[in-house]
Amino acid sequence: MANDYKMVNDKRVQLTDEEQKVKDSEAKAWNDDATNRRMAELRRQRNKLLAETDWMANSDVTMSDKWKTYRQALRDITKQTPSSDDIDENFLYTSITFPTKPTE
Repeated sequence: MANDYKMVNDKRVQLTDEEQKVKDSEAKAWNDDATNRRMAELRRQRNKLLAETDWMANSDVTMSDKWKTYRQALRDITKQTPSSDDIDENFLYTSITFPTKPTE
């Protein structure tokens, strides 16, 4: 199989075998770490949603059972693993079922 190309002084130049080996190694490392990147992003998304409701956990606020259930579901969401990098318009993984925020 032919090596990939790079641009040098505005000219397309084929990678050396050593450069191709490094590029392939970097691509493999990136792909092998996909699950860790997805889980880190899922935790970031979860933490953002939890932070939006942290005020409800103050000692002078009585949290309803619906809100307790919602917050627990957010904490449990990392038991799921995103199967792809697809994120929707709300910046949430489409392959994960996020709990519905209570209205009351």
